[in-house]
This record gives sequence, C-alpha cells and structure tokens, in this order.
Amino acid sequence: MSGKFGFQLQATDGAARTGVISTPRGEIRTPAFMPVGTAATVKAMMPESVRATGADILLGNTYHLMLRPTAERIARLGGLHKFMNWERPILTDSGGFQVMSLASLRKLTEEGVKFSSHIDGSKHMLSPERSMEIQKLLGSDIVMCFDECPALPATEGEVAKSMRLSMRWAQRSRDAFGDRPGHALFGIMQGGVTPELREESAKALTAIGFDGYAVGGLAVGEGQEAMFGVLDYAPGYLPADKPRYLMGVGKPDDIVGAVERGIDMMDCVLPSRSGRTGQGWTRRGQVNIKNARHMDDPRPLDEDCTCPCCRNYSRAYLHHVFKSQEIISSMLLTWHNLHYFQELMQGLRDAIAGQRLAAFVAAFHAQRAEGDIEPL
Repeated sequence: MSGKFGFQLQATDGAARTGVISTPRGEIRTPAFMPVGTAATVKAMMPESVRATGADILLGNTYHLMLRPTAERIARLGGLHKFMNWERPILTDSGGFQVMSLASLRKLTEEGVKFSSHIDGSKHMLSPERSMEIQKLLGSDIVMCFDECPALPATEGEVAKSMRLSMRWAQRSRDAFGDRPGHALFGIMQGGVTPELREESAKALTAIGFDGYAVGGLAVGEGQEAMFGVLDYAPGYLPADKPRYLMGVGKPDDIVGAVERGIDMMDCVLPSRSGRTGQGWTRRGQVNIKNARHMDDPRPLDEDCTCPCCRNYSRAYLHHVFKSQEIISSMLLTWHNLHYFQELMQGLRDAIAGQRLAAFVAAFHAQRAEGDIEPL
C-alpha cells in the first residue's frame, strides 16, 4: 500500500473515464459512488455491510461532526476512521453547503460564516482555516476546500461575486491545509450555469493547484437538463490527470449522464434516504414498497439482484415490515439500494474499459423505460 495520494486513468470511452485513485488507506475505483455517512454512520447500515455492497470510500459531513460529537472529541478518540470503524478512505465536505442550508442566523463575511447551530443554537464560526483544522482533526483522506454555495436562482452578478469569494477561500484553504503527505485537498469549481464564470473558476483553481477538482453548485434545484448542460463543458476546463468530483449527485440516470460527461466521483444521500422511506431503486426504476400491490407478492424486489434483501426476502415481507415500522425495513432497503448503486458503478467501469459505454447506457435507459414488473 503506497503512502501517497495519486490518480491513474486506465481507459476512456468518449468523455467517460475509468481509473484508480490511490490513497494510503486503499484504492478507489472510478467512476466511484460514495455513500454518505453524515454523522459518522451510513444510516441503517453496519460499516461491514456498506463495504460488502462494493463501496471503496465514504463521505462524512464536517458541519454535523463539528457540532456533535465535535471534531476535537473525535480526534481524542483516534480519528474518524477508528471512531466509526471504517478503515478505508473517507472524504469530508467543507461544511459550507450545510451552513448555507441548515444553520440559522448566519452571517457571511470575507473571513467566513458565523452561524447558530441547528441543534442547540450555539454560536460558531466556519472559515477556510477552521474548516481545514476540523477536517485535519477528523483525519479524512480527501479534504474539500471551503466554499460558498449560493442559493439558486441567483443573478449572474451574484454568482460571479460568490464564485470569486470561493476562489479567495480556495487559496486560503490551500495555505491552511499545508503539506500533509497521504492526504489530498480538492478545489471546488463554481460559476453557476455560465461557461465564462466556470472557466474563470477552473483557471483560478488550477493556478493554486489541487489534488483533485469538484464541480460544485450543481444538483441544487437547477434540474437535470441545466446540470448536464454545464457538465457538457465544465469538466473539460479541469486538469485531465486529476479526479473530477460532482458533489451531491444523484439519481441513477444523473449518475450515468455525469459519467458520460467525464465525472469520476459522486455522492448522494439518495440510496440510504430512499431506503428509509420505502423506496427501492432497481434496474427497472423506482419501486414504492408502501403500495398495496406488493402485499401478497412473493417475488423479490429485483429478481436479478444478488443483495441479501433480494436473495432472502419477498416484496410482501418488505411491504409488511415497512407498514409495521420495523427497523429491518430501513436496513434491507438501504442495503439493496446501496448494492444497486455500486453495481451500476461497476457496470459503468466495465463498459468504459471495454469501449462499450454507449451500448451499456442504451440498455440502462431501455430497461428503466419498461417500468416495474407487472403486479400478480
């Protein structure tokens, strides 16, 4: 196991790429989907189970962990990997997005963001320097620089002003991160849906120099068409020899479209959150296990799936435990959803390596268009 962080491209098919990110804690196969472990746990899952679905890396939330149990406490207890029993790579976000979306009474200045905790109203300050300090205390392998996520819709002027602030914060994040062998710092491109602003942001980040680059400010309500419109050009502004990470995406068809456009990493709460609300993601689209049609159905959620949920339990059982509010409902559906997402990533990696991505994508869309199996 090498002690360095690195990225090796292995194959391309059109704009799509497959490769490997190397970290001291293990390799990450790309394109990669990162399950979200907000509060040092992927909800309703044991870490061993998350790994069994095929996940190489998890995401942790700086904002949530700094408030509870605090980064200082996690550091005293041996760091986030030990704390949550996940020895493989972890990426932590910067806290910027959560401050904008969750915190109350926040005040944004050049220095950073002052805010009140959504948990107990306590006062906090998050700046590029403090975000780097927290993520160092957590011990994450991939650290995100601190940026501002402007709420959309916003005027082009507001987006430009916000992006330039984020670029100044990116330089401060880089300076505060320092030299940490084996740990990586990713910059975050902003600029809304304006090509000129995206290009300006990419040039600023490349000049500073990062180990990887995220496309930020998407999947925030602009719709798939607008997101794909940006992804048609934005990844091309970033260095080809570094990983490209699309933050907060997404649904299976968002993932496939992003990979087609050159994205290497994604994360989303969707598979776990959907699992807790009775939604199963399958090759044939979404299944709502709450529906009465499943009440007497002895068939699995997805007959082609090899996860424990589909191997061992019927739709009738899943319907029953969801209606009864049993904890196993969240466990089984989350396991299935994470398994499906990771299986999709493996399919994409294999298709890119075999130069048959177009056929894979066509089959993916055709199968989803068929819809769920007929009721009995």
